[in-house]
Amino acid sequence: MQKAVKLSFAAACLVLVSACSYLKFPGVYSLDIQQGNIITQDMVDQLKPGMTKRQVRFVLGTPLIADTFTPDRWDYYYSLKDAKGKVTKERLTVFFEEDKLARFSGDFRADGAGS
Repeated sequence: MQKAVKLSFAAACLVLVSACSYLKFPGVYSLDIQQGNIITQDMVDQLKPGMTKRQVRFVLGTPLIADTFTPDRWDYYYSLKDAKGKVTKERLTVFFEEDKLARFSGDFRADGAGS
């Protein structure tokens, strides 16, 4: 009997603790969660074909993904989950040919600079 009560109490505590992540309590502060590289349209507008990798890194920052097997492709990714649960995602992929910027693609418009 004692073991069943302890087990029931432990299960009830587990359910209550796990419910805290789904319930919104009034007056409790929620954080915005940012991940990745913040990329703006102004930054993308500075990209010009023929820029070196060093120049691109100066404009955009260090890429989130710089794959060893494809060194001519850099991936920038950004996500934001605000306190209300709304998720925003942005992606930018930069391609190089002979260590010079050839093109880029993603969620930003290219004003004549890339593809």
